[in-house]
Amino acid sequence: MTRTVIRGALRAGDGARTDLAVEDGRIVADGTVRPDPGNRVIDADGLIVLRGFVDLHTHLREPGGEGAETVLTGSRAAAAGGYTTVHAMPNTDPVADTAGVVEQVAALGREAGYVDVRPIGAVSKGREGKELAELVTMARSRARVTMFSDDGSCVADPLLMRRALEYARIVGGVIAQHAEEPRLTRGAQLHEGSVSAELGLAGWPAVAEEAIIARDVLLAEAAGARLHVCHVSTAGSVELIRWAKARGVHVTAEVTPHHLFLTDEAARGYDPRFKVNPPLRTADDVTALRAGLADGTLDVVATDHAPHPAEAKRSEWQAAANGMVGLETAASVVQAAMVETGLLGWAEVERVMASTPAAIGALPDRGPLVVGARADLLLLDPAARRRISAADLAGRSTNSPYLGLDLPGRVVAVLHRGLATLLDGVLREPAEVAGGAR
Repeated sequence: MTRTVIRGALRAGDGARTDLAVEDGRIVADGTVRPDPGNRVIDADGLIVLRGFVDLHTHLREPGGEGAETVLTGSRAAAAGGYTTVHAMPNTDPVADTAGVVEQVAALGREAGYVDVRPIGAVSKGREGKELAELVTMARSRARVTMFSDDGSCVADPLLMRRALEYARIVGGVIAQHAEEPRLTRGAQLHEGSVSAELGLAGWPAVAEEAIIARDVLLAEAAGARLHVCHVSTAGSVELIRWAKARGVHVTAEVTPHHLFLTDEAARGYDPRFKVNPPLRTADDVTALRAGLADGTLDVVATDHAPHPAEAKRSEWQAAANGMVGLETAASVVQAAMVETGLLGWAEVERVMASTPAAIGALPDRGPLVVGARADLLLLDPAARRRISAADLAGRSTNSPYLGLDLPGRVVAVLHRGLATLLDGVLREPAEVAGGAR
């Protein structure tokens, strides 16, 4: 493999300039590196070098939803956003509730080559919340599943949730809960508050999320198991998670870029691009989520990248599908919401978007960018600004809430297992990356 030399990158922690040399998928030199003839040289002047991002919450739709996204197109979207690993949610058709399906998704990820694709197994068969899925079999499969979730649906039955937590403890895994008491959100369309009342839309109350979190942290404590809370969206949820961590419960939590940046005020035009589950909340909730991420109560940023075909969003609000794409824009939104507000530095961004999600997902070989480490990294230009357009979206769907907005930062280059998947902001072709870093 050709040696790649990155010249003059800025380290996330102290801003010091450094060179990195990458060969055979590993960092082989760090500090001052003189490239030899034939080396690929990446000029990183003014660019920040970060560990490759890890997303704990991606919808790749395949199998069954290829009209919205495939493992290949979703992997390209991830690489465009600086990701080198994504965890694929199981709400596919068929549901990823058996070893066969999770192994199929993992194989498609290896074939695509842009990122590591880690399947998440369903908690219940068919995601129906009635009978436990094959958690142990999926964990011991070739896909080595470490996370389980019925995302899109809450594991509402407390007995089933307790059993799931117990089995997850046995296999060293984690249950990722979509916290939504379904009896409190039947027919809900938008956060329950003044905006939903003015727009005449059925409300999605904050307590529906908070009640499940309160229940599940106690169940996790009783089971001695790990709980991960998906897409936290309310100030009350942040307080509950803070309380549970102080109590010693093994709970982690994620927040999405859109919940850090947007509020329910965006729905005033009835534009279905802003319809998502859980819904966009209030400005007070956004403030609490940002503070929770800054102080470590919320552990990671996860995109909840949820592509839909155009027809699923081009309808009246009530009939439109929930969800937004977010892989390609996550770094820019986090920069706007957290870095430019002074709440996080780039070392902390690396923590919440790379190192901590890798730890939660039990990913091996994802250490600091030092000699000997696997070369999963990205170069980001923090001084760039761009107006988001469909051309910035590398996946199959364009249901982004950020179209037309000016956002800071730009991912310039990505190396996955030492292989460049993005150079000068341009994705490499599939034939150039498929199998190239295996």
